[in-house]
Amino acid sequence: MLALTLAMLLWGSSFIALKHVLGVWEFGQVLFMRMLVAGLCWLLLWRHLWRFSYQAGDWRWLALLGALEPCLYFLLEVNALRYTSAGQAGMVCALLPLLVAMVAYLLLGERISRRQLLGCMIAICGVVALGLGGEQAANAPNPLLGNALEMLAMLCAATYSVVLKKLSSRYGVLPLTALQAFVGILFFAPFAFSSPWPASWRPFDLAVILFLGACVTLGAYLLYNWAVTQVKVTMAAAYVNLLPVFTLIFAYLLLGERLTPLQGMACLTVLFGIAVGQMPLRRRKMVAEPVN
Repeated sequence: MLALTLAMLLWGSSFIALKHVLGVWEFGQVLFMRMLVAGLCWLLLWRHLWRFSYQAGDWRWLALLGALEPCLYFLLEVNALRYTSAGQAGMVCALLPLLVAMVAYLLLGERISRRQLLGCMIAICGVVALGLGGEQAANAPNPLLGNALEMLAMLCAATYSVVLKKLSSRYGVLPLTALQAFVGILFFAPFAFSSPWPASWRPFDLAVILFLGACVTLGAYLLYNWAVTQVKVTMAAAYVNLLPVFTLIFAYLLLGERLTPLQGMACLTVLFGIAVGQMPLRRRKMVAEPVN
């Protein structure tokens, strides 16, 4: 519980940090430096990364894991933050528990109830309303597009969580988490060097990159991935409900972001859909009929 809560706190702060550095560097440069910092940190633990036994055919699942996160997920999330506010993006993340349940049903055959499907549909309607109710501003020029990209990023994250749970029984948390950083370095390098770099760099901006690479890409993912090996993946995903709370608080305190009244109602709709989807099913009591 502590590991999951701390991971959500770090991820909530990452939206604000990303929003800042995207005003300094191009998205490919930000992601490359973030993965490079995480990769350099992992090199300090290189002796612990080879303690696993590869099984034939697992390369497909490992390739899917790396493609989902960091490749597709970060491409979608960073571009989402170019069009929507950090607070709205964090709110969309609340969809993850329901999306994990749906992906677990498709890939692992885990049961999904009609109530979960209903809750997911309600929450998605809330996300759409959140984008439509947003006013165009310097930090959110196209909220509808940004929130749609963030929702696709959450779908990647949901699939990643299920694949990670499948692989965690055969591989340790350390090599699976380190795989993300090294795949990310290779994947984002072409994006990073496709445009000119800024002439001067401020120490504070570099400190934010170090925070994203060391504390979020390495720390938060390591905490979350370890927690997934200890509890059910749907239970771990439920802690993502804390993410929009932390993100909205950070966005209010550090960026001065505000929600319109319609967006406030949309946030309540999202939370209501999540509550409906995660509400425990009532067990029918068997009543014995009297014997004549």
